[in-house]
Amino acid sequence: MCYHKAHLNPIFTQMPKLPHETLLEQERFELKPKSGGGLLSYEVWGYREKGRVVVTRYNLAYINPAIHRGDNGRVLGFDNAHGFHHRHFMGEVEAVEFESYEATLEIFQREWLEIVRSVGGRKS
Repeated sequence: MCYHKAHLNPIFTQMPKLPHETLLEQERFELKPKSGGGLLSYEVWGYREKGRVVVTRYNLAYINPAIHRGDNGRVLGFDNAHGFHHRHFMGEVEAVEFESYEATLEIFQREWLEIVRSVGGRKS
């Protein structure tokens, strides 16, 4: 008879091993003043499984203190910190419906470009 804890108590049964999360992308781009100025920041964590990328965490931000001084200059951002997907805009935070990381990235790209156009490429 075996007296190993895993065999005596179901609490000790082996859980499936979760994939190892790694930093997939970390990029920062400084925008020239004629392009609106500021900084774009992309941070994406996840893992690869069966030939596809699974994103587990992300933080996308357009930072420009010349447009917004609060929130450390973050004009626009999307992330899933604190257990929910949300959007930052000029110091306000709102929950957003999540479809996929790719869809969120497209929304972020479209919105920061609209912001830059609306301020007319004002120097930062």
